[in-house]
Amino acid sequence: MRLLIPTLLISLSMALCLNAAAAQPQPRVLVFTKTTGWRHDSIPTAIAALQRLGAQEGLAVDHTEDAGDFNDKNLQRYRAVIFASTTGDVLDATQQAAMESFVRAGGGYMGVHAAADTEYDWPWYGQLVGAWFKSHPPGLQTTKVVFEHEGIPTAVPAWTVTDEIYNYRSNPRSAVQVTATVDERDYQGGTMGADHPIAWCHGYDGGRAWYTGLGHEIKLYADPQFEAQLKRGLRYVVRFSDEC
Repeated sequence: MRLLIPTLLISLSMALCLNAAAAQPQPRVLVFTKTTGWRHDSIPTAIAALQRLGAQEGLAVDHTEDAGDFNDKNLQRYRAVIFASTTGDVLDATQQAAMESFVRAGGGYMGVHAAADTEYDWPWYGQLVGAWFKSHPPGLQTTKVVFEHEGIPTAVPAWTVTDEIYNYRSNPRSAVQVTATVDERDYQGGTMGADHPIAWCHGYDGGRAWYTGLGHEIKLYADPQFEAQLKRGLRYVVRFSDEC
């Protein structure tokens, strides 16, 4: 009997731990793809990729185009919201206030491609995303993406990518941590000069924000480099990692 008691206690402890783990709700993120301007053909592919990558990280990934989902009660269910190629004015004033409250409570924001072509009349959002879209050269451009950490290029080899390359209204570097730049010498139509950020992250207003300007081209979502970039963004905004 004495030998059985420790065994029973261990079994009971393990059962309690398993029950406690099972009681923890699965962390969730919300992908938002409403557009009132240009609509990218890559949106369905982006949703599928984010759901696949989220599942690999143990995240439940919901999708919506209903701006009404931006209310305090609903947003409390999520660790982060992902604006995937949204365009134009997608939230009204009440919904914007809910998004601001969500971030101030520690929520994450992830922006993909045309997320920077969104909500030009909402200054808070412009600071959240880091920079607004200005223009892009016609068609797809091929350029080298150079990764960096704390302003210094990393030893990771440059990545050659073909995509729609955005120019921004301002260089966000002074307000964010730039994680990747593009080389305007590779293509025609760049307007930002020698320092052309294309991906970045920062802490903002109590929450975390991460953005990549890539993601126009459907084929890109099958590129292991782009998948890895999106996964780093996901992990950063849901606070699985401090590296972005």
